[in-house]
Amino acid sequence: MTAVRLSLAGRLLALAAVLTVLACQTPAASDEPPRDLLADLATQTDQAEEKILGLARAIPEEDYMWRPAPGVRSVAEVLIHIAADNYFIPLLMGVDVPGTTGITLDYATVQTYEGRMIPKDRIIQELEESFRFLDQALDSTRADLDRTFEFGATTLQVGPMWVQAVTHLHEHLGQMIAYARSNDVTPPWSMPEG
Repeated sequence: MTAVRLSLAGRLLALAAVLTVLACQTPAASDEPPRDLLADLATQTDQAEEKILGLARAIPEEDYMWRPAPGVRSVAEVLIHIAADNYFIPLLMGVDVPGTTGITLDYATVQTYEGRMIPKDRIIQELEESFRFLDQALDSTRADLDRTFEFGATTLQVGPMWVQAVTHLHEHLGQMIAYARSNDVTPPWSMPEG
């Protein structure tokens, strides 16, 4: 397996491309009332949170430094990355982040947050706190889904950015499922065989 690591600029360009495509899509006309996008996103966030935290608890601490290949994030690094972006993505949208995180719009602060070596129980606590913040941030932007904001040279919109945040969670949930199974850990919600 070859690991591809994108630079920050590459990640931002990819994010901008996805958000541009999402922003350009127009819904089909319908007589049905519009769905509550934030309620749907909150449900998806809650599901990802439950499963990510379940895996974080199920994977033994001795496997937290396991990584599938050199240069690829370890179990611990993936989990703390999820927590970091649970703060950073809302911050991009103008939601104030707790100062205790040290995370600002300077991406180096996100890297500092992610680079800390902390034990399993502290990583789980950081995840729990970041998901509480994410839920509050999602709710606080309920009336702002059409609001635009600048990220570098790109103009983005709050609604599509929340779609990206939830997509990010599910991307890393899939990664954590693969990590768990590679270490003979069955996801807690899986049905037993037989």
